[in-house]
Amino acid sequence: MVSYKGLPAPLICDYMSREESRHLYDEGTEFRIAKIEMVGNTGTYLDCPFHRYEQGKDLSEMSIQQLTDLDGIVIRVDSQVSRSIDVDCFKGKEIRGKAVLVNTGWDQFWNSDMYFENHPYLTEGAARYLIDCEVKLVGIDSMNMDDTTRKQRPVHSLLLAEEIPIVEHLCKLDQLPETGFTFTALPPKFKGTGTFPVRAMAKIEL
Repeated sequence: MVSYKGLPAPLICDYMSREESRHLYDEGTEFRIAKIEMVGNTGTYLDCPFHRYEQGKDLSEMSIQQLTDLDGIVIRVDSQVSRSIDVDCFKGKEIRGKAVLVNTGWDQFWNSDMYFENHPYLTEGAARYLIDCEVKLVGIDSMNMDDTTRKQRPVHSLLLAEEIPIVEHLCKLDQLPETGFTFTALPPKFKGTGTFPVRAMAKIEL
């Protein structure tokens, strides 16, 4: 699948198939080694500072504590009312020190042409407010945190400058409670890489 219009879909194939491996081992023993070629912006992925800034922290420099078991809050907005998600959507919510996940419902259009057009996004003012509230991470169930109809990327620029990671292409946020859960989005520890797919998950407190 294409996660971001204009970027290639991943290629997943055999490097060594089970059939090819059989001559290397005793009878009845076989293995498959996969080969995966993809851009970092594939599936649900995390952006760290190096994605935007040459001197910013890359994936290998992000601590586990920055990305795992973060207290979470879901902010629900109606993307049919407005594409633009501004400060008012966050004011009055206990977001300080939390992973803030923005539930727009846009994931319903995943794997369709509509997913890439007129998607919901955060405003620059919203990004500045999130920084002021010292949030730990920001995620959204949309293709981009910024308005992709313009060339500026103020939300990425501001959040990543403050080492606040971004997770895009989330899904099923409607299944989460507003609070009472922790959020994890942990990528491999690659040097010189600013973006990579994650297995994003929430643990609901019982």
